[in-house]
Amino acid sequence: MIQAQATARYVRTSAQKAGLVLALIRGKDVNRALATLRFTRKAIAADISKVLRSAIANATNKEGFSGDVDRLFVSACYANQGPSAKRVRPAPMGRAFRVLKRTAHLTVLVSERPEKIVAVPAPDGAAAPRRRARAAKSATTPPAAKRGTGDAEETRNVEE
Repeated sequence: MIQAQATARYVRTSAQKAGLVLALIRGKDVNRALATLRFTRKAIAADISKVLRSAIANATNKEGFSGDVDRLFVSACYANQGPSAKRVRPAPMGRAFRVLKRTAHLTVLVSERPEKIVAVPAPDGAAAPRRRARAAKSATTPPAAKRGTGDAEETRNVEE
């Protein structure tokens, strides 16, 4: 099974915003994921699409790849927090507010789905292996004695 990944570092967005879009494509086939990103109305979707295309290209260049891009799917995708640039914004009465310009590292991991293995039907003459039957409970023991409730006299009366 082929796995390939691509990472875009220092993308100018927060990891939380990127994670919302990455959750949309996690586990999907790559063609469906690209279509989803194309019609997602978030600015980060274009950057994620670029990373996904790079991961697909990395998988196709790996040795042992089957050549069928349709078998690739997004096995993992995540956004890690990058460094934040600190900026100062003027505030009233001579004060200053700090503004954090956040960045994120986007990682997309694609894998190849294994081929489906089809079971070959057995020939007509061969019988399937049988399972052992469970042992049946004995019907000779009275219900009161099975549960262990009541005293010994009641049990003797039931047996007689």
